[in-house]
Amino acid sequence: VLLAGLTWWSVRTDAPTVKEQRSLDQAGPVVDRAIGELTAAVGAAGVPALLPDRLERGCRITPMDDGATLERGVEVAIGGDDVREVLRGIADRLPSGWRAGVSTLDGEPLLRADAGEFVAVEGRAGGPGRVLLTADTGCRPAGSGYRVPSADAAAESAVLASALGRWGGATGPVQVLTAPCPGGGTARTARSEAAVPADQSLAAAFGVGAAPVVDSADAYARPGDPAVLALRAGERVRVAVTTPCRA
Repeated sequence: VLLAGLTWWSVRTDAPTVKEQRSLDQAGPVVDRAIGELTAAVGAAGVPALLPDRLERGCRITPMDDGATLERGVEVAIGGDDVREVLRGIADRLPSGWRAGVSTLDGEPLLRADAGEFVAVEGRAGGPGRVLLTADTGCRPAGSGYRVPSADAAAESAVLASALGRWGGATGPVQVLTAPCPGGGTARTARSEAAVPADQSLAAAFGVGAAPVVDSADAYARPGDPAVLALRAGERVRVAVTTPCRA
């Protein structure tokens, strides 16, 4: 009887000891909050934009049980090429309980942190002049599934539509991505793409604003409320308009 009672109490009150004890619907909000924390931690180090989530099913929890993995990310345009220094600054601004630090993997700087509930946070170079920050659940039971956070992004969508309108309008769907901020409020990104000839300036589509962090033929990034990030890929330009969390 005593053993049964202790087992019942442990199941009801003890913290999980492996990620398989927390389903995706339980871990999803932790990932969402981590993304908000990451946008706040970027601060003045660059221009952040939320990325679409990646939800993959079919991983194996046990030989008999399938699971799912959720990853959300933030891309950050930076003005220089010192990725390690940017990652160190972000790590310093993350919550102390995350135990964030920057090490080296295969000769490249890597930020690692623990957002709790077995949600892993990483940061690394994401290409020239960019940093990629991610929060990942690892493989776990799907439960009732991941619920995408929703919020109004009318202001960001309006700026996006104005910019893309200078290039003939969006050539794909507009995605609205959100994450809760640690101090209240919501980080919001509206993103889409347009067909832009290679000889057209990216900066010209965004008018007058704050001094850009990046302004080149292939990339334009400007902080502000909202911030804008445009990246060229061949004859197309991907544009993200973001209101990030503030530290």
